[in-house]
Amino acid sequence: MWTVAKHRILGPEDGDLYEPERACGDRFLINSREWGGRFSLVEHRLPPRVLAAPLHKHTREDEFSFILEGTVGARFGDKEVVASPRDLVFKPREEWHTFWNAGETPARLLEIISPGGLEELFEWLDQLSDELSPEELEQKAAPYGCSVDMESTMALVEKHGLVF
Repeated sequence: MWTVAKHRILGPEDGDLYEPERACGDRFLINSREWGGRFSLVEHRLPPRVLAAPLHKHTREDEFSFILEGTVGARFGDKEVVASPRDLVFKPREEWHTFWNAGETPARLLEIISPGGLEELFEWLDQLSDELSPEELEQKAAPYGCSVDMESTMALVEKHGLVF
């Protein structure tokens, strides 16, 4: 039997924060370990024209992105969309996807991951000081049920003039 974390309030800068200058920043708000693995909550902070993650798919989790500010581009398979503040973007498991800041001002979104656990991969990636090869990234993502497509990722970066 699992136990639920105690009640609390997190302020706008509370939580574990990773905020690089020209990459996707993460603020970890709810770790799934505290909630019996049911879900996790991460705030992504995207500077202008920054790609958040390589094109990827996961087999265990569904993700839901609630846009707080800015415009966020997303790719699902071969389809691209743009979401605005107060939009909710559904990213079901088994679907290739990625997202980026599609505008010239910072973007922020809340990422709900259900069930939780994938946030641990985000945390690990945030701690890297060196770049990973595509093979190393694929090896690290595999235990989380994730696959990445770096070739399509780099084509997307070039198409939209993104930083990754």
